[in-house]
Amino acid sequence: MSLTIQELMDIQLALQEKYKGIWEGDSPETAKHHLLYAVEEIGEVSAILKKRSPKAVVDDPAVRAHFCEEMADVFMYLMDVLICCHVPAEEFEAAYRAKADRNLKRDFQGEHKSYLKDETK
Repeated sequence: MSLTIQELMDIQLALQEKYKGIWEGDSPETAKHHLLYAVEEIGEVSAILKKRSPKAVVDDPAVRAHFCEEMADVFMYLMDVLICCHVPAEEFEAAYRAKADRNLKRDFQGEHKSYLKDETK
């Protein structure tokens, strides 16, 4: 069973409520802090991939569990950013689907051909 965006946000709201007065909270003013925490967690994910390798994430259950835990942290903080900015799940889902639809129709190679040129020739 997969979690929905709304369920992810509800979990974060429950955590924010539990740690009210201890954590920073979920106001618009704290959004940037939550985003920085997400970046920190992305760094931890990057370290796993760099130091242990993507293959270890696939093949080693302990590395995989650590990777999944750190990815969960990333998602938790990103959900906090949405909550802080008062973005409801439905609005984010619509934006995500619209962006994915645009990306599916794009020609990235054509758009970035100047960056993809082999300058050594």
